[in-house]
Amino acid sequence: MKQTILILFSIILACTLRAQMPSATGHLYGKVTDSSGKGLNGASVVLLQQQKDTATGKSKDILVKGIVTRSSGEFDFEEIPVKGLLTLKIEATGFVAWEQKVSFMPAGPQGATGGSTPPAGMQGAATGGIPGGTSAPSFEKDLGKVKLVSSNNLLTGVTVTSSAKPLMQLDLDKKVFSVEKNIVSNGGTALDVMRNVPSVNVDIDGNVSLRNSSPQLYIDGRPTTLSLDQIPAATIESVEVITNPSAKYDAGGGGAGILNIVLKKDKKIGYNGNARAGVDSRGGTNAGLDFNVRQGKFNFTASGMLNRMRDKTVGNTDRHNLTTTPLTSIYQSNADKNSGTMMFGKVGLDYFMNSKTTFSFEGVRVHGEFKPAGLLNMYTDSLFTTGTSTSFAQRNSNTNRVFNGGGLKLSMKHLFSKEGEEWTADANLFGGKNTNNSLYVTDYYSNGLGSSVLNSARQKTIGTGNDRFYTFQTDYVKPLGSNTKLEAGLRAQLQHIENVTDNYLYNANSKAFDHAANASTNYKNNQNVYAAYVSVKSSIKNFSYQVGVRAERSNYNGDLLTTGQHFSNSYPVSLFPSIFLSQQLKHNQQVQLSVTRRINRPNFFQLIPFTDYSDSLNITRGNPDLVPEFTTSFELSYMKSFSRTATFLASAYYKHTNHLITRYIDTAVNAVSGHQDLINTYINANSSYTTGAELTLTNNFTKWWDVSTNVNIYNSRINTNNVSASQDALWSWFGKMNHNFKLPAGFTFQLTGIYQSKTNLPVNDNKNNMGGPPGMQTQSASQGYIKSFYSVDAAVKKTFLKNNAASVSLSISDIFRTRHTDQYSQSDYFTQYYSRLRNPQLVRLNFTYRFGKMDVNLFKRKNMNNDSMQGATQGMQ
Repeated sequence: MKQTILILFSIILACTLRAQMPSATGHLYGKVTDSSGKGLNGASVVLLQQQKDTATGKSKDILVKGIVTRSSGEFDFEEIPVKGLLTLKIEATGFVAWEQKVSFMPAGPQGATGGSTPPAGMQGAATGGIPGGTSAPSFEKDLGKVKLVSSNNLLTGVTVTSSAKPLMQLDLDKKVFSVEKNIVSNGGTALDVMRNVPSVNVDIDGNVSLRNSSPQLYIDGRPTTLSLDQIPAATIESVEVITNPSAKYDAGGGGAGILNIVLKKDKKIGYNGNARAGVDSRGGTNAGLDFNVRQGKFNFTASGMLNRMRDKTVGNTDRHNLTTTPLTSIYQSNADKNSGTMMFGKVGLDYFMNSKTTFSFEGVRVHGEFKPAGLLNMYTDSLFTTGTSTSFAQRNSNTNRVFNGGGLKLSMKHLFSKEGEEWTADANLFGGKNTNNSLYVTDYYSNGLGSSVLNSARQKTIGTGNDRFYTFQTDYVKPLGSNTKLEAGLRAQLQHIENVTDNYLYNANSKAFDHAANASTNYKNNQNVYAAYVSVKSSIKNFSYQVGVRAERSNYNGDLLTTGQHFSNSYPVSLFPSIFLSQQLKHNQQVQLSVTRRINRPNFFQLIPFTDYSDSLNITRGNPDLVPEFTTSFELSYMKSFSRTATFLASAYYKHTNHLITRYIDTAVNAVSGHQDLINTYINANSSYTTGAELTLTNNFTKWWDVSTNVNIYNSRINTNNVSASQDALWSWFGKMNHNFKLPAGFTFQLTGIYQSKTNLPVNDNKNNMGGPPGMQTQSASQGYIKSFYSVDAAVKKTFLKNNAASVSLSISDIFRTRHTDQYSQSDYFTQYYSRLRNPQLVRLNFTYRFGKMDVNLFKRKNMNNDSMQGATQGMQ
């Protein structure tokens, strides 16, 4: 009996003592070195632990602590849990990421990890014992030296994972181009980035085409009103090229696909950022700063950019008029210069309310001021029955354009208890104001430049505009089993535009400008698009499919206040189905078939029934009777991965478009001069088709040399029998190749080349403008071609300082001055040839410095061990 009581008393006492003890903690430390044993300063060391999510029942990694190594390469974690399995991850610039499982508990005979006895190989309990004390046992574990492998010197037979991103990643539904790897565009804008993205072609005026059509521009998965030259290249992480978008995406934009710009986002604990500055050979400069800090439930980011640019364009035009009396031939040579300033600023705040819900705010501000100036010389030969008469005129144009824009974005993301189920919602507002003041002075000479001026004409244009763009979108994802997922969403897009344009003609008698009321306008326009979509994605063994449908309804209305005209149209609900079928084959092969339907709505500038006389050499007018064009696209893709050395992607595609919107030339009496002039407008043609094949190949030939190659072969034909003769079909091809070389001593060299064969003139760029550059006669794109051309860009980059925190890059674009546009076109009214060259052999020099510190207690430093956190760390990843 006494023995039983003694046993019970011992058990109660043991339980009481255990209840009074705090949980055990441990001490983990080590040293990070390179292959020679030298300590690495500023390496990122993160400790993770798997915990079970009570909602989902599944395990996930939770951050325990994160620090950076001291100058000696040493690190240590104190007061960390000893129960459970930990994961230690170490990263440093220029080295392969290192990862290892860590446990303080010994593996017992049945794999048990419990017990209070210090495991073998550890330094025993520190202070305090179980009897009569309340101090927790403190286990210590010394990892010794952790040697990192250089990313430029991978060991054979060792399985490693590098944190470096390749220049391009291929998938069946999109290509992802890493801007970080593209040093040619350093110091430039998104327009410079696009010149190096496979599949994308950028012409001399900055118009972007994808498979010979104009794509939609997205930022972070949402349509944007910003133009490419308003987005700094340094803020872009990657560009996604989506050639055949699914029902999830906006159906607008026709059959050209989507270019999705993914901006840089850094939510690492602590702070980090980069500063940059550069200059180019034409006197342009750029500077910028990005900063991010995360502490607790908040993440704050800010970025700013200032870009001063200097452009130069030269060209000539040779036009033969076929219907004038007398017949005339006009030769024009022009030299245009453009100086300007672009400022871009963005701030963002994320609030992590809990592990499942995040609220985000983002604000952006854009300011631009540009001052293009042009000098145009015009020689006119008039053919009379008695002979030929030659006249000469010179036109000077000066313009001042100012743009101010700002936007706000509010978003929310909520993760449900079931893994994969989520709900997102966001609201976007962007508004802009612009002014445009231009002065055109044309002098007519008696006998060439330098002779007496017979007559002088002056025209002044003053314009102001306002636009507001609202979007509201919500998306929901619901798993319907282990292999099936349902997606659905709603979207509303509202756009409002106001514009006032006043033209003035100089009166020599009064020596003042008279208002030309019949050539001035004041208009307003509203365009709304409402959409809903649903999509189901599932897989059966190696076969997967995605089937979806999108419904969109749109309307627009406009008021021409100067004339009292009102024009409007409402389009009923249209359905846009999408089907994706994919089959995984043996030996890393995959095939996919996709079918989609999309729409291209006429923009307001194509619809407004107003004749714009602001440029007497390029008179334009909209057509309110235009209807949207519909495109059905088919694409068959095949992808093959060759271990880690190469990836091959081949796609065959066919696109058919009804009611194609195309340019058209008409004649009308000029309300300003009273003469019969040519008017550039738009019409709906019958149809068009494009068929082609695209091949993309990425090769890692060696550890220091990789190549990406893209070739697009296509044929297109336009049926314009309803207005004129149809355009002849023409086979064309476009190719782009990127070479990247990793050289010793931190040098990187990049070489990019493109080639465009002879191709038909594009029928419609669908841009928010109504004409080309001064002196260029825009005409029907149904007939004509662009001659072949090629260009080569090169860049070299040097990284230095600890952990490659700083870099200097030197780039030159269009090395051989061959990126010019030579174009021939014809119509019932004239034939024309023109050639232009813009910014050849542009050299850029740029400097970048990265800084940061991973610190889980950035704002609680008084409670921290000073040795555990160092000062600002150069080159934190």
